[in-house]
Amino acid sequence: MYVPAHFSVPDNEALYRLIRENPLGILVTNGRSGLDANHIPFEVDPQQGQRGVLRAHVARGNPVWKDVRDGAEVLVIFRAADAYVTPNWYPTKHESHKQVPTWNYRVVHVHGTITIHEDETFLRGLVGRLTRTHEASQPVPWQMSDAPKDYIAAMLKAIVGLEIDITRLVGKFKLSQNRELRDRLSLGEALKKQGDTELGQATLDAITATTERR
Repeated sequence: MYVPAHFSVPDNEALYRLIRENPLGILVTNGRSGLDANHIPFEVDPQQGQRGVLRAHVARGNPVWKDVRDGAEVLVIFRAADAYVTPNWYPTKHESHKQVPTWNYRVVHVHGTITIHEDETFLRGLVGRLTRTHEASQPVPWQMSDAPKDYIAAMLKAIVGLEIDITRLVGKFKLSQNRELRDRLSLGEALKKQGDTELGQATLDAITATTERR
């Protein structure tokens, strides 16, 4: 991924946070059948290994777990909100007319090596953690114990676990950091006004972070 210095994110915690807030990743593999991409919700554990691990599961019927071997290199892409940016939002455009449209976004590319898990202990723990995480906002969170034990056992046999040992994290937060401060402020507010609240706030937060580092 091309990452100009303006858009680089050296803070790994910021990258882990984006993954937690946007857990549906795109797993890119290059196995025996060639390139493949699967959209899978992941959990991230920054404390394991040198740079952390990603864990997920797929249906046993999904050929990806047979197509890649243990230790194979893979890429997982996580993306937060994105939006088109019109030059009209930049005050400097109305003075010099030297601005062009662009597209802003925040993404994380996770490089790592994959391991396949079929054991029930791994799968039960993974599904339990994912359930607790994503059910937490529900008025009455669903639990695995809500379903019959034999049903859950059958469901666990129908999935396969994936664990990715992270070797490299690359973040790109393209938030118009290469523009003048007044342009960035105007952009952040314009995005929020049109409903792109997450990206607009991220744009304004990036200004605050830059100011605090000075």
